[in-house]
Amino acid sequence: MDAEVAVLLLVRVVVGLTMVAHGLNHWLGGGRIEGTAGWFTGLGLRHGRLQAWASVVTEVGAGALLVIGLLTPLACAAVISVMLVAGVLAHRPNGFFVFKDGFEYVLVLGVVSLALAVLGPGRWSADEALGIEVTGWAGGAIALGVAVAATAGLLAAFWRPEKEPAKV
Repeated sequence: MDAEVAVLLLVRVVVGLTMVAHGLNHWLGGGRIEGTAGWFTGLGLRHGRLQAWASVVTEVGAGALLVIGLLTPLACAAVISVMLVAGVLAHRPNGFFVFKDGFEYVLVLGVVSLALAVLGPGRWSADEALGIEVTGWAGGAIALGVAVAATAGLLAAFWRPEKEPAKV
């Protein structure tokens, strides 16, 4: 087995299963969908229940696509977008380190996803079996471009943070 093939498969499966688990936790974990909806609302997103379901579908769907290696740049775009939203809304105010609820974790997942979009899913993937080859700068540009556009669209349409009272 070629080392590159094995490593790309490993990265795809680990990131993919992480996203599936994260999405399922938003749906079925502690607070279930209502708790996730309340958390999103607390971050300043309107329509918290819609946001909760959108996150579940995006995370589980993107994760599954990564595991099988199908439409890899778009799956990576979904992961990057989720990480951008989480980074901007939930983690940025807390600094870098994850132990302080900072953006360290989401940064790593986002950058690894971008690298995967550039490198491609590898030989053991549905993309390879179907002859879909969008890698290199094109794969990275698609992933990053779609992620930034989706994130900007979501924030523009739904993010309404509470304004702090003016200081006297």
